[in-house]
Amino acid sequence: MRPTVKSYFSGAGGLDLGLIEAGCEVTQSLEYDAICCDTLRLNFSHAVVSTDIRGVTVLDQPKSDVIALTFPCNKYSAIADIHGARTGDDLFLHGFRHVAIEKPEAFIVENVPGMKKFKVVMECFTKIPDYYVQVFCPIDASNWVPQVRKRLIVIATRKPFHVWAPQVGRRIRLKEILEKAVDISIPEYVFARLKGKYRDKPIISDPERDDLAPTCVAHYHKDLSTRLVKDRTFRHGVRPYTVREYARLQGFPDWFRFAGTDSNAYKQVGNAVAVPVGRWIGDQLVRYFNKNK
Repeated sequence: MRPTVKSYFSGAGGLDLGLIEAGCEVTQSLEYDAICCDTLRLNFSHAVVSTDIRGVTVLDQPKSDVIALTFPCNKYSAIADIHGARTGDDLFLHGFRHVAIEKPEAFIVENVPGMKKFKVVMECFTKIPDYYVQVFCPIDASNWVPQVRKRLIVIATRKPFHVWAPQVGRRIRLKEILEKAVDISIPEYVFARLKGKYRDKPIISDPERDDLAPTCVAHYHKDLSTRLVKDRTFRHGVRPYTVREYARLQGFPDWFRFAGTDSNAYKQVGNAVAVPVGRWIGDQLVRYFNKNK
């Protein structure tokens, strides 16, 4: 059996792609950002609904076996403390509303570990009646790709079910995701950060030492100086990641296309769910539905 999934806050479709690779059938993606919707349409054949979930009534939506929720993490992340923005928001309530009214056979939530600090959010998703809920934190994308990216995953099912921890094989190495003969324009502010003219130095990863890249972040589209990779062919021996390399760090295959400019692509990649994490979630859902069919 291929469980059907409705994806909410889908972004560029990292979770959608991982679920599909695991054998799930994504029937609908709901996303507010127009450029992300264009990306979804470029890469998937299922329905893409471009709208704000706050105006979507549950009973007007097609039913599915699973509801997947990846509501924005920027108000829950630790980095939000720097800007005084770690406040949470009400978008999770609209995801919860869809789960509580539709009552799918299973639902999943993906967010940053910082979401655990928000007791109201965690209570909604872990104490909802009639579901067996399992929380995994952290699930780290570095199990599969050369990037440190820790996430909180909630998997809830109507029947008891034991979720398997990630079965990790050989992790892709940083040197394997780097492009050859890279042609990338490096802004002068990159060199300014290298010289210590900013509050902090860049995080530089060395593929020859098997370093992991730091977490891919959406604001990379505004500041390429925060994350650099060693490359002796460039001035000062370092450079930013290309869009394709950034996408590979998140597990996106090379055939995957991003709508908009390179800047738009960096932002989409940084906001995405790492594809292998989505695939691990999908593997658990497929096991559940084939065990309980």
